[in-house]
Amino acid sequence: MVNTDRRVVVTGLGVIAPNGTSLPAFWETVVAGRSSARLLQRFDASDMPCKLACEITDFDATKWMDPKKAKRVDPAIAYAIAAGKEAFADAGFDAWRVNPDRFGIVEGTSVCGIHNTLGRHTEFVKRGYRSIQPSALVSAFCGGASSEMAIELGLRCQATTIATACSAGNDAIGYGLRTIREDVADVMLAGATEAPIVDGYYAIFAAAGVMTRSTQPATAMRPFDRDRDGFVLGEGAAFLVLEELNHALARGARIYCEVVAQGQACDAHSIVGLDPDCRGAIASMNRALFEAQLNPTAIDYVNAHGSATGPNDVLETKALVAVFGSEAKRLAVSATKPVTGHLAGASAAVEAVICSLAIQNGVIPPTANLVTPAEGCTLDYVPRTARNYPVRTALSISAGFGGKHSAVIFRKFE
Repeated sequence: MVNTDRRVVVTGLGVIAPNGTSLPAFWETVVAGRSSARLLQRFDASDMPCKLACEITDFDATKWMDPKKAKRVDPAIAYAIAAGKEAFADAGFDAWRVNPDRFGIVEGTSVCGIHNTLGRHTEFVKRGYRSIQPSALVSAFCGGASSEMAIELGLRCQATTIATACSAGNDAIGYGLRTIREDVADVMLAGATEAPIVDGYYAIFAAAGVMTRSTQPATAMRPFDRDRDGFVLGEGAAFLVLEELNHALARGARIYCEVVAQGQACDAHSIVGLDPDCRGAIASMNRALFEAQLNPTAIDYVNAHGSATGPNDVLETKALVAVFGSEAKRLAVSATKPVTGHLAGASAAVEAVICSLAIQNGVIPPTANLVTPAEGCTLDYVPRTARNYPVRTALSISAGFGGKHSAVIFRKFE
């Protein structure tokens, strides 16, 4: 049995996303169901079938770090530093003496560093190895963000990176939860970052046929809808301050909610497609419920993976029905990626922020653009309009390439 004597609460949130680079702006667009998608500006996609992205357009890295570092680091690292510092300040740690040996960082990602990696490759092809700056070494590897964040904030407990595709954010939160419960740390900055909107990588998703071909940004991504045809790729970072309860109470911290459990599983079925029997998805949710010692009746809201891809939305629904049984029809289930975009490895971290705010504000965000549910999509997906509801317990679920599944449960703090 998992040690639950050391309870873990969320005391700080930080987000840098296409739909908002401050917490109020981010939340307002999520509740409004207003998409951040637009026609791609960063590179020419005229010869690709997909032409949309959720790009961050109002981010100034020098607000968060030295201009020399801002110029050197990969965009994913810059987003992580900014979101981490926002969460750190939101928790009140900018005005509180921190024990650096009891404060750690865990970052999730898929391809942090890919901008620098592909950029340096282009330079090498054009001008040879002498054109490459040695500093690229520390900005191109996928563990760079956690290290840079630790340096920026002076935190020494640990700086860990988890790369489990689109479930990385939830896995990072689960890692942080267990690190505190095991008394290795009192506080963990847990989240994820991603900057995948780079031509060579975007082209892979386009070739795979998983991104929408719509040219209408506001309504392009349609999870659980009959007319869905894929996601819109996004970028950004989100981090949560996870804190041991007594540590938080001792300093009078504001508490958003409690993190009570995380479950993981793998389909072991396909490197791309989900298991048609949903074994990994079902197991991850059941393991989270078991760890939390909760019955399915306790869950009020599910933030779904909701990738708007052909079979995945139906299989996600199938998994929820398998876990919740007759309770599934009661659940409020929404997918928020139409607003934020699909942030790959950072998606689950962004959605963890959304769950925390849904509990704090008593509002369930909508599934934007859902008009006609697809065959097999039979649940209450909170279509188009947010719903006021006193959310006590929220479940966030995510799925990644290779059949990776992760589920985190958040609960109103009492």
